[in-house]
Amino acid sequence: MTRIGVEPSLSDVEELLKQKGYDVVRIQNEQQMDQCDCYVVTGLDSNVLGISDTTTKASVITASGMTDDEICQEVKQRVQ
Repeated sequence: MTRIGVEPSLSDVEELLKQKGYDVVRIQNEQQMDQCDCYVVTGLDSNVLGISDTTTKASVITASGMTDDEICQEVKQRVQ
């Protein structure tokens, strides 16, 4: 199952992704960065989680300016 990491402030997106069948986890620290296939971040603060120096092969989606549905569509495209 595809695992999606989301920032804690994106609870609406988290719930919508769960409804669409994704395994969703809230990103709390950099140790979780290697556990997901895709990440959704707010983009309001590029280092909100203190993980600016972390490298990941997973897709990172910046949710700023996007609706919840647009974010879900972007997730779908990136994890195919």
